[in-house]
Amino acid sequence: MLRRAHIAPSPAARRARLLLIGIYALMGLMFSSWLARLPSARAALGLSTAQLGVVLLLGALGALVAVLVSGVIHARLGSRRLMVVAAVVISSGYLVIGTGPASGSVALLCVGVIVNGVGVALINLAMNVESARIERAFGRTVIPQFHAGFSAGAVLGSLGGAACSALDVPVEAQLTTVAALGLVWRLASVRAGVVLNADEVPAASGTSPAQVRSGARASLHAWTEPRTLLIGLVAMAASLSEGSANNWLSLSVVDSFDRPEAVGGVVLGVFIASMTAVRVLGTRLIDRYGRVPVLRTSGLVSLTGLVVFGLAPGLPLAIVGVVAWGLGAALSVPIAIAAASDEPLRAAGRVAVVSSFATIASLVAPPVLGVAAQSLGTRHALLLVSVALAAAVAVSARVAPLGAVAQVRAATERTPVDAR
Repeated sequence: MLRRAHIAPSPAARRARLLLIGIYALMGLMFSSWLARLPSARAALGLSTAQLGVVLLLGALGALVAVLVSGVIHARLGSRRLMVVAAVVISSGYLVIGTGPASGSVALLCVGVIVNGVGVALINLAMNVESARIERAFGRTVIPQFHAGFSAGAVLGSLGGAACSALDVPVEAQLTTVAALGLVWRLASVRAGVVLNADEVPAASGTSPAQVRSGARASLHAWTEPRTLLIGLVAMAASLSEGSANNWLSLSVVDSFDRPEAVGGVVLGVFIASMTAVRVLGTRLIDRYGRVPVLRTSGLVSLTGLVVFGLAPGLPLAIVGVVAWGLGAALSVPIAIAAASDEPLRAAGRVAVVSSFATIASLVAPPVLGVAAQSLGTRHALLLVSVALAAAVAVSARVAPLGAVAQVRAATERTPVDAR
């Protein structure tokens, strides 16, 4: 496999990497701390599983609108200002989400979920673009480290949510605290230098930083590239798998195995901890074995784990499936983001497309599964995700580095000439 030349990262790049890992961790903490309290919100508002799915779907529709224009917004504002705007939007959404169950207002919950979805869609793009830029500044695989940060934060968030549930902490108090923490954390990270300046990121050969910025604005062209769209399919399947688990895993444990909410939160923590373990080791796995073999293996392991969880007769075996599901789900999105950023000049536009696929899947599909869960049951509805995982395995060859693909094509084209 092709290896990138090692680049000694600057102090600014090292600082940006640590700060961005922190922002990913914060995103995981906020996300899972809310999702672990879904049973409480459902009970406080007297919602059925299908009605809760509709509420989440409304939030996903707001996020869908935001993600479709996020590339243009990013081109106009840049990552730094976009992160500031998104930080305010996300924290505002969490405040309103917490107020909904406390006041018995489904309408407030819907507004909060919509506002939060918009903020998440915007900040996801900025975070993914910056993770690809930092990886180029390091000259080696580092993107899984950011997603490991997300997973670590999500473990803390899910366990914190389970603890709050066990201690009867109101959802409003929990989410208000999380919203304040998130706003301060993100603004401080932006101020400290989480976004690299253009001169800190190696450009493509023969191009200037100004040309790289100009290429980043050409996001619409990436929507016409077959390779980019198939990489987006990989990210969509992975985000569907992870997002469905985040949204419905704890609830499915409560409903299917008649366990308390705290147990559901712990099982969600097991899933996220499994992902975290692989993401910590993922940089070495990808550099040693290559993207395509790692992606294929990941997809098959995740698919097997999901099926075991969906069909297990008891909770112990279901937890084994959850572990495998999490292990396999860990590296697909990082690999997709890395594949989309192979060419620095076009990286921003392609990452925007792949991020859009991932965001749409993680926000839209889980609520749709909630509607399906009304007739199939939450745990069996999750089995529908297996179709997307199988499709991702089928197109996994598309994540091969562009340089490797070019070498194979060149060798193939030279073969008739060499044989003469």
